[in-house]
Amino acid sequence: MKKLLLILLLNAFCIWATADNSVATATLTGNIKDASDGSNLMGVTVFVPDLSIGTVTDEKGNYSLKDLPKRTLTLQISYVGHQTIIKTLDLTKDTHVDFVMKESNALINEVVVKGVTGSILLKDASAPVTVLTKKQIDGISSTNIIDAIAHQPGISQITTGSGISKPIIRGLGYNRIVTIDDGVRQEGQQWGDEHGIEVDAQRIGSVEVLKGPASLMYGSDAMAGVVILNPRPAAPMGQTLGNITSEYQSNNGLFDYSLNLEGNQNGWIWGTRYSEKFAHPYHNSIDGYVHGSQFHERAFNTVLGANKSWGYSHLNLSYYHLTPSMIEPDNQEDGSDKSYKKALPFQQIHHYKAAWNQSIYIGRGQLVTLLAYQQNQREEYEESASTPGLDLKLHTFNYGARYNLGGLKGWKLTAGLNGMYQQSVNKGTEFLIPDYSLFDIGTFITGSYKINRWTTNGGIRFDSRHLHAFALGDLFQRLSRQFNGLSGSFGTVYKIDERMNLRMNVSAGFRAPNLSELCANGVHEGTFRYERGNNALKAEKSLQFDLGWDYTSSWLSSQIALFCNTIDNYIFMGRTAEIVENLPVYKDMQGDARLWGGEFSLDLHPIETLHMQNSFSFVNAVQLHQPDESKYLPMTPAPRWNGEIRYTFIRDGKTLDNLYAKIEMECNFRQNHFYKIDHTETATPSYTLLGASLATDIKHKGKKAFSVYLIGENLLNRAYQNHLSRLKYAGLNPVTGKEGFYNMGRNITLKVDIPLTF
Repeated sequence: MKKLLLILLLNAFCIWATADNSVATATLTGNIKDASDGSNLMGVTVFVPDLSIGTVTDEKGNYSLKDLPKRTLTLQISYVGHQTIIKTLDLTKDTHVDFVMKESNALINEVVVKGVTGSILLKDASAPVTVLTKKQIDGISSTNIIDAIAHQPGISQITTGSGISKPIIRGLGYNRIVTIDDGVRQEGQQWGDEHGIEVDAQRIGSVEVLKGPASLMYGSDAMAGVVILNPRPAAPMGQTLGNITSEYQSNNGLFDYSLNLEGNQNGWIWGTRYSEKFAHPYHNSIDGYVHGSQFHERAFNTVLGANKSWGYSHLNLSYYHLTPSMIEPDNQEDGSDKSYKKALPFQQIHHYKAAWNQSIYIGRGQLVTLLAYQQNQREEYEESASTPGLDLKLHTFNYGARYNLGGLKGWKLTAGLNGMYQQSVNKGTEFLIPDYSLFDIGTFITGSYKINRWTTNGGIRFDSRHLHAFALGDLFQRLSRQFNGLSGSFGTVYKIDERMNLRMNVSAGFRAPNLSELCANGVHEGTFRYERGNNALKAEKSLQFDLGWDYTSSWLSSQIALFCNTIDNYIFMGRTAEIVENLPVYKDMQGDARLWGGEFSLDLHPIETLHMQNSFSFVNAVQLHQPDESKYLPMTPAPRWNGEIRYTFIRDGKTLDNLYAKIEMECNFRQNHFYKIDHTETATPSYTLLGASLATDIKHKGKKAFSVYLIGENLLNRAYQNHLSRLKYAGLNPVTGKEGFYNMGRNITLKVDIPLTF
């Protein structure tokens, strides 16, 4: 392992040292106007995805990108309220290109996505992909980045109060989803129910969510899909920028702020950000204030690197610290609890990460390399605020290299390898999992081919993982397991006409059981149970079929995405009749599963300023050949319908810009499909939540001075329990006499974002 990392490191240095002299440079300039009145547009983003660089237009609508390689590049031009433009340019010929931007309508906005087979257009992806821009994320009230994306069709979240969220894609989660941040898979002991994603939401520029095992670039654990957290683009050449953001939420008193400063001098970039967030216990109309749901979050990030004609090289250093208190029925208080201070029991999570990403032009393609180190320490304090009981320290070394080859008469090919080495040790006085080491390596090749009306993409991947667990007294036995697996994907998009597309995809996934599923043996604080692993578990294997159809016109957009997923050796945790230390025992089990469902969306745009959007998503998840009480898989999201009416009052105004108001409704249907054995789960009643928001940009002397968002959630203060809320099964609440805890009540959010230019 050490030799492999050393070879990759030396190769990266050698390539970087020699690449600068091999690429001729060009400067691209142009002007961007509004199609409706011919006026110059200021503040339009002109972005080069392959180089991770961009700029914005000045007050005359002009843009300039310097030090670009003289080769074919893709430009992405985006502006709020207008249709995104994707344009491929040959910079050996095109050095001045003007654009005219049309007002946005119901047409599906085009965007470049990276999670399937390298950089391709969203419309050419045969597997379903959801994309959220920074502007969309800003318009959502959330307590973390997973909470922000969890209301999209086909995406849900397992929550532990308001501070911890885990993504669920089409009914699958935990180690079946890979989260990518800073180009590296986030490794933070995500096997645990109450282990969230340790990422500062303020750093995120956009989010891509790939549904299903069609992505072959990110490892075997991406059986359910991939969540890619893209960073904000670097500052434009020759500029020093910054921003200040702040937010307040009424229900839990959440207050956060984030400070950012970044610059780009002759292609040498730097940036730093500090964020902090506080929240006291949230409340609802039944529980009052839920003691133990308060949390405190701090994050720091800095980036150093170069954006040059040969590509880019970025070093990202980050630190994330979360202190969530833990909710227990016996610790509840009758009355208000607005304390921001941590209360026993609580957790301390520290996540350190250093990630070095490089993308360098070589020949007709790009060589992309990654080296990263992560350290995740999770401490749980139960009896004492100074001495942790459970204390897990996880070290992860990530590596990867791939070559993207394009320009081959419609072909794009990507080949590479990646993997990780992990070591986890117990530092505390209590134990849930043993010390272990893990080595993982995978190699893959993916490609896409476009001809006439057809776009075809797919690939194949082989993974090998070795896991070794160390013995500890009578609690854990020594274990050594080797898992090998083959994954593959093939799909096609057929362009029926200019407005309609048909999508088909078939993909096979593979996932090795994690250490907790194999070896857990102990009380898992915060989950209200005693957990036991199963060292005889086999690797999961899945086969998924996707079928999609979309239609778009100037006044209507409609999409249908259907899937069927069969999983052999599906691993899940079920409750047994055994009681240990006054807690129910949960054991990892295995069976064959079938999940099917889909998403439907409809956007009506009868006039320029009005959007009426509806989406419906559902999943049916069953264990095959089982009686009724164990037929349905646990933690399956209920069917959900989302509706939104949005009206834009002012666009491109002198003082107010992009002023809009919207009304939202989220209807979660009754979930009667649940895992019944030993009362592991119970049925969840239906509920409907009503929300509304108002937002605008404020201009001063033609430039954006700040943006402000006013967002209301659960305005009718409905008391409800989401089926994926772990607090629903926390036990009897002695204050209310009801089982478990309810979700957050009415919440009003105020956000402010102030850009700075030096």
